Amino acid sequence: MERRLLTFIVASTAFFFMYFSLRVMFAPQRDPQAGQQPNQAADVLVEGDDPDRPDTPAEPDPGNEPAVDPDAGEASEDSAEPTPERPSRPKWLTLGSMDPSLGYYMLVTLNSRGGGVERIELTERDKDGHLKYRRVDVRSGYLGYFAGEAASTSSGVLVNVVGPGTPAEIAGVRVGDIIVAINDQPVATSDEISRALIETKPKDKISIDVMRGSAANPVKLTATLSQHPLDLVRLARHGGADQVSGNLSRLSCLMTLSQVNRKGILTNEGSITGIEDPSELIWDSNATQGDASQSAQFTVELSAAEMEPVGGGPVRMLRSYSLVPSSYIVDMSIQIDNLDDEPQDLAYRLEGANGITLEGWWYSTKISPNFSGAAARDVVYKTAADGHELISGYDLLKRAKKEAKDPNLTIFAPDGDGNSRDMKYIGVDAQYFTVAYVPPEGTSSLTTFRRAAAGIAAIPEEIPRHKERAVNSTFYLDSVIAAVPSGASLRQDLKMFAGPKQPDLLAKHELGDCIYYGWFSGFAKLLAGLLHILSAVGNYAVAIILLTVIVRGAMFPLSRKAAVNAQKMQELAPELKKINDQYKDDMEGKLKAQRELQQRVGFNPLAGCLPMFLQLPIFIGLYRALSVDIELRQAAFSGSTNWASNLAGPDMFAYWGDWLWDYLSGRGTGWLGPYFNILPVIVVVLFLAQQKMFMPPATDEQTAMTQKMMNIMTLMMGLFFFRVPAGLCIYFITSSLWGICERVLVKKTLPSGKHFDAAVLEGTAVPTAEKSQSLAERIRSQISKPEEPVQPPNKRRRPKKKK
Repeated sequence: MERRLLTFIVASTAFFFMYFSLRVMFAPQRDPQAGQQPNQAADVLVEGDDPDRPDTPAEPDPGNEPAVDPDAGEASEDSAEPTPERPSRPKWLTLGSMDPSLGYYMLVTLNSRGGGVERIELTERDKDGHLKYRRVDVRSGYLGYFAGEAASTSSGVLVNVVGPGTPAEIAGVRVGDIIVAINDQPVATSDEISRALIETKPKDKISIDVMRGSAANPVKLTATLSQHPLDLVRLARHGGADQVSGNLSRLSCLMTLSQVNRKGILTNEGSITGIEDPSELIWDSNATQGDASQSAQFTVELSAAEMEPVGGGPVRMLRSYSLVPSSYIVDMSIQIDNLDDEPQDLAYRLEGANGITLEGWWYSTKISPNFSGAAARDVVYKTAADGHELISGYDLLKRAKKEAKDPNLTIFAPDGDGNSRDMKYIGVDAQYFTVAYVPPEGTSSLTTFRRAAAGIAAIPEEIPRHKERAVNSTFYLDSVIAAVPSGASLRQDLKMFAGPKQPDLLAKHELGDCIYYGWFSGFAKLLAGLLHILSAVGNYAVAIILLTVIVRGAMFPLSRKAAVNAQKMQELAPELKKINDQYKDDMEGKLKAQRELQQRVGFNPLAGCLPMFLQLPIFIGLYRALSVDIELRQAAFSGSTNWASNLAGPDMFAYWGDWLWDYLSGRGTGWLGPYFNILPVIVVVLFLAQQKMFMPPATDEQTAMTQKMMNIMTLMMGLFFFRVPAGLCIYFITSSLWGICERVLVKKTLPSGKHFDAAVLEGTAVPTAEKSQSLAERIRSQISKPEEPVQPPNKRRRPKKKK
């Protein structure tokens, strides 16, 4: 009996061991990150085909179950082929236009490979018809974006897309043309086209030679160049001078499957292992242009044979984009149709934008609420649990280097509470622009995602040292896992904001927290508002000058008091010198004697520092206003010259990056930057002149050494502030000139006589202030007797020792 029982236990154990081993080896594995069961969230939209959408004629059934598309079964049978027929080449579509008469604020270029966003250019016009947001780092003319590639049939650049309203489209360039020459200069790559235009200017006319169709000779076209619109979203390889090695050229807003039944995306993977990644496939595409909007649709199917390795059935993935005039919003729709005969547990992953503009990353200082600081591109989000948060690109890069197996930083996970997944927005934030996902119309938050994580679209080890600020930050969202019946769909609508950080515009989409002024934000907002009022004169440089005059004029009484204080200090200088000589080796006695002298004559040495302390919040507030306010970006010192054409950046008087060594002139790596800026030099000269003119002569070696150190610190300050915004330099210059004139004016209003009586200085007479004391002050002075005069060390008596 015992032998049979022992045999049964051993056999049972062996059976269960073999069962679990085979189950682990052959059974479909569940995503280790997917800690949520199907239909865990009730707000996931699992629906039948919408009757208002094309190719979806089925009406929902009367009950609560999703409607079943009657064509789904046929699609399932057709999709039994191992590899569905798909386009062999990607296709580029555009939304919006550069034509000012159409009123679009954006020109969006989409790519059918993955159905992602390749480029977003801002095309809003100001009242004069100029681009409101152009590239401030490019002064050459703009022809257009072609998504060009080397032609296979001849030496030239194959045109894959031509943006509506661009100079190239107006000149007659078409998709499929091969550009062989610009101004009779042969070109074979997109970079060569850029180099051929580098010496041009907006409004210049150029000639374009293109090979078209089967023509033997090139067609010569003439184009009138325009200003270069700001490419808010672009591929990393099209960054021009701001291109940083290590950043990946990846499309934005790509979509893939994140869960198919029990199989999901593993940690540090971008797609489900075993099936084709939909973000790498070429989708079917078509565009629709209406009177009030433009839209583009992308579709791809995964057959039963392609889904079989992960235990899934055929699915169809659809996504669409639409754009209306006078808007910075791109409406997006995502849908997954279950073409199988059985229900499936499905979820998708939606990537965020990447390749946000890097303008000014080497000189700008983005204000961050975090101690670690901000990069040029940071991930921002807002949830009910955390509020507004900023994840620095620095931190994402450090994490990617340290934790290669799990480089992404989790924002919220499936096991978090509902508030952590109640998301108001999430996006990538730059100095003056933001690209973010926001809820669709009629909803206040995004609650249909189970996971969000921030990361980088870059190779961490290849990001150069001192260029970490330019790392390509991005994020992704995983939807909740939904049990989708046969013939039904999983659908999500949302919006993408891609535009400037204007307070009113951001507040409209509840993105106002993306504008952060930091310390003294009240002063910064006040000064920014006052600047906007003063800008009615037509020039922000003049407005800054007027603002400085107003502020310094209001502080004139304090400045006069400081000047009087300095004059008193000069009168006390001989007495202070006597004290220094008398107490040369007794620091304690010297300080006590100086205090007695100052109390005797009624002098407060700190009174002269008051104007400096009052100017500090004004200085910081103006600096923050220049660093944050979008209206100061692209505001020029003068419209007649390209010098100081952006008051929010350095004046860029002359380019020296082509001959000065990289240690000084490199972008991000150099102390000074690639441009010589003349305004900081003028600021330093004026500071030194002020010190020379108004600093009292040194009374001893220590004071002389202090004054020399102040001169050296002024020169060092000029080195550190060599790349400050031109608008701030204008403030410094105006303030310094006002200070010089103010000192001359104050000098004429100062008392001509002495401030102190000689007897009071020597301590033989009662000061006037003491004679006019009130009764209460006299009683207090009797109660608290002044300290006895300090005797020199050689006249002090030792206390008698007690026996």
